[in-house]
Order: sequence, then structure tokens, then C-alpha cells
Amino acid sequence: MGRQDGRGERDGQDRLRDYRGKRDFARTDEPRGRSASPGPEPRFVVQIHDARTMHFDFRLQVDDVLRSWSVPKGPPAAPKDKRLAVPTEDHPLEYEEFEGVIPHGEYGGGTVIVWDHGTYVPLSHDRRGRPVDFAESLERGHATFRLKGSKLRGEYALTRFRGGGDGSGEEAWLLVRAASGRSGGRGAPDPRRARSARSGRTLAQVAADDGGT
Repeated sequence: MGRQDGRGERDGQDRLRDYRGKRDFARTDEPRGRSASPGPEPRFVVQIHDARTMHFDFRLQVDDVLRSWSVPKGPPAAPKDKRLAVPTEDHPLEYEEFEGVIPHGEYGGGTVIVWDHGTYVPLSHDRRGRPVDFAESLERGHATFRLKGSKLRGEYALTRFRGGGDGSGEEAWLLVRAASGRSGGRGAPDPRRARSARSGRTLAQVAADDGGT
């Protein structure tokens, strides 16, 4: 297992400590995080989260957790378009399927839908063109990958431009759509009109079905 953000080779349970510490699972239906088995290809999910501020959550499976970033304006559509991505705590693999209402007063209280999900192909290489472990490329602050979703398809990159992988300073990244490679898919929609890739529902419909916030 590659190192991630200076945390070393920790198992998925330790890496979910921050995630679990922020949540009361007697109140929220979010998954606690069990010993899920990763599939043959790494997964990704983009969720729209109508919390204190509306944003998109971009998550990539790295080993046995979902590495996560909050992307206020959502994933880019045009080549070389850049979007701010702020890292958040690792999430369990089961979070890919989470859709519903997080109760008011809980961390991240608000409505969540799964806007897109699928698999991705790591593309990071060193200067000699040799493949680099994806977790290691994230630790170094630059990782490239190809998304294979129902809405997002093509090559993207995550690049850290502030903070450090050793936990010193507040980190900030850029999510960029690559200019090269096969294009396809779409960018971020109007979040209030967007429909779930899982259920076809909007945020408002999920909130109504789940009893509101």
C-alpha cells in the first residue's frame, strides 16, 4: 500500500477514524464503514451535497478508502478548466452508494445525491514514463487519471498548489480537465436541477422522500 498524505501504511479502519469521529451513527444513515472488498477496478463517485453551502464531493477509491475533496463549483467540463478542490476526510467505500438526508445538527447536515459514479484508470507516470503508484502520486501532489462514468468521461488531474502532504498548513488542490486524450461526458450541472445517477431523483425529491432536513 502506498503512503498517503504522510500517514504511512495504515489500514482502512485507522484511516476512517476522522470520518467516524465526526458522526453520530445513531442519527445519520451514512455508512459506518465495514470491511468492504475493493473491486477489480478503482471506483469514483461525485455527490452533490446541499449542506451549509452547496458543493460537489469528488471521491476516488485509493486502496480501501475513498479519498475525498470538496469541489464548490463541481468538476470542470472544458479542457484546462480549473476548479478548486479542498481535501476532506477519507470516506468508506460504501459511501459511493450513499444518498439521502444527513440530519440537521450532524456534521454535513443536508441532502446528498449521487450525481455520477463509475471506475477510473490511474495514469500517473514518472519522468521516464514508468507507472507510479497512485497513492504515492497523490502524496507527491499531482495525479492523473481517466474517469469512466455515465456523465464524466476522459482525463483529469488533481494538483496540490497549497499546503503539504505532511499535514503542515491547509491544503488546497486544483481539479483540471486534461486537454489531451479522448473527451466526452459533461461538466457540473445546475445542482438543484441535477438528477441522481442512482435513482433519477433531484435534491428536492430526495429531501421530500427522506422527510426533509
